[in-house]
Amino acid sequence: MVPCRLTGKPFWDIYVYQNPPLWKAHIDALKHFDIDGGLEMYWGDPFGDQPEWEQRIVSRNRDGSFVTQEYCRKTNKWSTCVAVHTADNPPASGVLPEKIGLPAVPTTWETIAGIKQWPTGMELWKLIKREMGDQGIVGIPSGATTCLLWNGPDDIYAYYDDPRPFYERREQALARVETIINRIAGLDDKPDFLFCGASGSLIWQTPEMFRELSLPVLKKATEMADDLRIPTHVHSCGPERELVRMAAEETKLTVIDPLEIPPMGDCILKELKQRYGHKLVLKGNLHTTEVMLKGSVETVRTAARKAIDDAGKGGGFILSTGDQCGRDTPDENIRAMVNTARTYGEYK
Repeated sequence: MVPCRLTGKPFWDIYVYQNPPLWKAHIDALKHFDIDGGLEMYWGDPFGDQPEWEQRIVSRNRDGSFVTQEYCRKTNKWSTCVAVHTADNPPASGVLPEKIGLPAVPTTWETIAGIKQWPTGMELWKLIKREMGDQGIVGIPSGATTCLLWNGPDDIYAYYDDPRPFYERREQALARVETIINRIAGLDDKPDFLFCGASGSLIWQTPEMFRELSLPVLKKATEMADDLRIPTHVHSCGPERELVRMAAEETKLTVIDPLEIPPMGDCILKELKQRYGHKLVLKGNLHTTEVMLKGSVETVRTAARKAIDDAGKGGGFILSTGDQCGRDTPDENIRAMVNTARTYGEYK
């Protein structure tokens, strides 16, 4: 949200019209704040496979906002959900059409004209690497995920009714990981890290379900990446303490974030550092709203110093935010976090 705001453009310019694309806005924001940053290339396919789905506009509103729905050229079918695009927020995706008075299958639609064209596949990967330069690192997906119940409550009920389809998802994920990382192994220019998913891992599943379904996938991805000497990264907002424990004790994961504090999460940074800091790089965890969004500059400095005190000793800690920065996070608060890391964060 902050990179989009900094462009000064309607958010749909970034998300729909690719002017600039989100990756470019993100890198520009890193340079704006001079953050040691990272970028996960989790959209598209760096290996050049062409996407089967395209966005089409199915409704327009007087305020300029509009609704898109994805259409699959291969199967001649429409997605079951739509996305609502407004000027000052990221798209509201996963919306059922009937909830906003639209039919499930559009009766009228329009192709999206004026989308700025950018390279695809490995050419895009190389462009992003050049644009990033020395500002940070660039990773790509490993094919792994830390949650295979991606349809929320419906999947939870379905899992308890009949878990067999979810075991099939697990086997498909294991095969996908092997295929993707083997392709990565053949690259001359390796990614800086591999992304292993997934937001809200322990919101849509219990730790026991994670162990049964997703832990084997995470283990395979991190072991294969470790053989290639490529670091791996998991982002999972919300409750995460048990995920940290299993990742540290049973996988070769390199970095985990955002380690959110209660009530949004269940992580106590100092405790995690003491227990798992010798096995994992910990990344986080300044509170998204109370510190970064609503706090003063001094509030940010105090929280940043505490995080460094709690987890910085001996290295293996990346000062960052708890999940994200909201759109209206003051620029001076972001700069306060960066400056505190530089002036207070020296390892001893």
